[in-house]
This record gives sequence, C-alpha cells and structure tokens, in this order.
Amino acid sequence: MVYKRLCICLLSLMFSTALAAETLRLVANSWPPFTDVQLQNNGLATDLVSTALQRAGYTSEYHEVPWARALQGMQHDRYDVLLSSWFAAERQSYGIYSEPYLINRIRFMRRTGSAIEFKHLDDLLPYSIAVARGFAYAPTFDSDARLHKEVASSFATAARMLAAGRVDLTLEDEWVAKYYLSHELAELSSALEFLPVPLSESPLHILVRRNHPQSRQIISAFNQALREMRADGSYTAILQRHGLQ
Repeated sequence: MVYKRLCICLLSLMFSTALAAETLRLVANSWPPFTDVQLQNNGLATDLVSTALQRAGYTSEYHEVPWARALQGMQHDRYDVLLSSWFAAERQSYGIYSEPYLINRIRFMRRTGSAIEFKHLDDLLPYSIAVARGFAYAPTFDSDARLHKEVASSFATAARMLAAGRVDLTLEDEWVAKYYLSHELAELSSALEFLPVPLSESPLHILVRRNHPQSRQIISAFNQALREMRADGSYTAILQRHGLQ
C-alpha cells in the first residue's frame, strides 16, 4: 500500500513537472512600446510577463498577430496566454485574469499652447477629436454620441491631423504616445502636449486560457513572481530598460 501511494505521488510529481516544462504560447498584437517583435525582448509587457513566468518555472514563446486573431486563437486553444488585456467580463468564459501588472493611462493631447482643458466629457463638446479606428478608450467616451469624433487609421495619423490643425484633440495611452513622439513622430514632439487630467486608467492583465491543465497554477505563480519582482527591484529595472521609468 505504501509503495502504491509512493508511485502515485511520483507520477503526480512527474506530470506536474512536465506541465511546468511546457512552453507557454504568449500572444499579442503589435502595440509598442508594450508588445512588438522589433523592440527589445518583444516590448515592455512581453519582457515583464516572460520574466515573471520564467521565475515561476515556465518557459514561453511570443507570437504576434492582429488583435482579433489573438482573441480567436485563445478561444480555439492556439495560444495559452493573452499578454495585454484590459478586463472584459465576456473573456472570462475562456480565460482567467491575473492581477494587474501595468496601468494604461489614456490622456488627451492638444497642440502646444492650446487653452483647451478637460475635467468632464461635457468640456469636450465644442471640439473635434481624432480617434483611431477600432480602438476602445473608455466606455463613457466611446459611447458618448454627443462628441465630435473624427476617425483616423491610427494614432500616428491622428497626431498628424492634430498638428496640422484639422482637429482640436486626440488621445492615446500615455506611454504609447510618448513612444511614437520619440520615434515615428519625433518631428511633432514639441508641437503636441498632454492635457493634465487623464480620461481613464485601466489595469493591464494577462489572460490565461481557462482550459489549460495548469491555468490556475500559472496565474497563481505569475502573481507571486510579479510581487517578488516589485519587491526586489527587478520590475523597476525592466521599466528602466525600456526607458519608461
């Protein structure tokens, strides 16, 4: 009987170890500076998540596809971990959320020296606002039909529309905007400025495929590793490595 129990324990340990050794398939769309194959360690979010998973005992590989394909791939078991997800209740049917590992702060931008201010959405009614096609900023803003929104193909296009005086405002995640203004839109860096009050602050999570055999263990281990990284300074070091601290 003791031998039988020992064998069961050993088999259980071997199975658990084999699962932990499995390479997790991380997926995201291109969203610099958070996720992008052309950035160091595939971007800030990828760097943070893969480091935390490695500390938790998991190896991982990064896949970059359009956002809709990433969500579909999670639902059809092609990927194991969605790297960058704001909370959406409907995704809980096929995934489990981690604790937040970053905060996305959406801020309006105006031409430098403009007198436009923002505290409430009503303050924006007199102005035209360039928004990126298909992007969700904040539920209250997205659903407000009173606002004059001009659809642009991307933030880069929206920023150029703003600089050229075709619209009064645009908006984007603060770190995304800063990334573009120091790279592709460097010539506009002095022409545009942020409004002080953010539209929203949204926690960023990973989403682990719910039907993965170790989904809850992965989430628990990731959360613990993230806490340890914040405590020992390695979290801040990664932010600094990407120029965001």
